[in-house]
Amino acid sequence: MAIVKFTLDPDNPPELTAEQKALLDALTDEEIEANAASDLDNPPMTDEELTRAVEARRVRMVRTKTGLSQPAFSRRYRIPLPTLRHWEAGRRKPDRASWAYLQVIEAMPAAVAEVLDP
Repeated sequence: MAIVKFTLDPDNPPELTAEQKALLDALTDEEIEANAASDLDNPPMTDEELTRAVEARRVRMVRTKTGLSQPAFSRRYRIPLPTLRHWEAGRRKPDRASWAYLQVIEAMPAAVAEVLDP
């Protein structure tokens, strides 16, 4: 059997048919929850996993707000690149001091960079 690769075009996503939309609209919240819980390929997140994902997204948002890549952000703000990658992937979470540092970077990125590299 041949492997087929397919890349979705984000500017032209596939659309549901009217029949598919009607079937989805007919589902109750309980049915949606039951379907999600029974999907072995995509089990619902635990509260801990959800918290980790939210924190990872927050770290990434701070970095992307600066317009820097992971390596550039790491160098500019002296955060070890593996640490930053672990934070953004949700494998580890920043401690309280690191969160405070990220908040300062978010609020004053140029000032922090200037202090670190006068």
